[in-house]
Formats: sequence, C-alpha cells, structure tokens
Amino acid sequence: MKSLMLIGAFAGFLIAAAFSMAQDNAWPTTLWHASAAAYAGSLLMRWWGHAWRKSLAETIEEREHAAAAPVNTLNTLPKTSKP
Repeated sequence: MKSLMLIGAFAGFLIAAAFSMAQDNAWPTTLWHASAAAYAGSLLMRWWGHAWRKSLAETIEEREHAAAAPVNTLNTLPKTSKP
C-alpha cells in the first residue's frame, strides 16, 4: 500500500510541476501546486489500492466457494420441449 501511495505522490508531483512550469508560474507557486498534487495523488492511489485489494479478495473468495460447491448436473441439462 505504501508503494502505491509513493507512486501516486510521485506522479502527482511531476504532473503538477510540469503543468505549472508550462504556465510560467513562479518557483514557489510551482512547488506549492506540485506538493498539493502529490498529496492528492497519494490519497487517490491509497483509495484505489484499497478498492482493488477488496475486489481481488472478493473474487478469490467467490472462486473458492464455486470450486467447493458440488456440481448439480440435473439442473444444468437442457430441457427438451414436447411436441
């Protein structure tokens, strides 16, 4: 989880710094924008990582339950219509 937060912070910092420098902002303003974006990026990556891990755990649990359940072949056979 920490690595995702670091990736988000690094990406946010670089993107905000690039956009701020493209607008020809002063260095203190560029640094402030980049720092705020790093914080926001780390929070977003933490949220996304949590949602991803939760979804992955649910998928694994569903597969385990499906593998443990007995297969009922009587209900899966196609029904024939009577003429």
